[in-house]
Amino acid sequence: MYEPIRTKSVHRMADDAPDAYPHRSREEELDIQLAGHLAALLAVTDELGDATAGDLIAEQVARLRGAPPARHAGLSGSPAPSLHRRAHALAGRALVVAASRADTAAAILAAERMDAHAAALTSLDLVSAP
Repeated sequence: MYEPIRTKSVHRMADDAPDAYPHRSREEELDIQLAGHLAALLAVTDELGDATAGDLIAEQVARLRGAPPARHAGLSGSPAPSLHRRAHALAGRALVVAASRADTAAAILAAERMDAHAAALTSLDLVSAP
């Protein structure tokens, strides 16, 4: 019913050698993702002024990237509840990637940060409630 394809695909590369372009392993991709989520969490943590937690996060980012991260110097002017919500979400993303990567140290740190930001949000809601 259908005629077989007789020509080469236009989607093929002219040079199909496997080493023609760099490839990263799944582990390397997960390292990059995890370092990115933790670096974003570090920026929010620094903005919240939590130096102790920031140092712990910076250690993990340095371990994953092989170089110390840039620390956040500017302020966004966002209110604290918004920053805690963002930090909680970023820690959750880091936890998911750390778990799939089987990185226990990063997973524990991310879970602790989630708990800390959830507690901060609860206390802020109690303070701001009329």
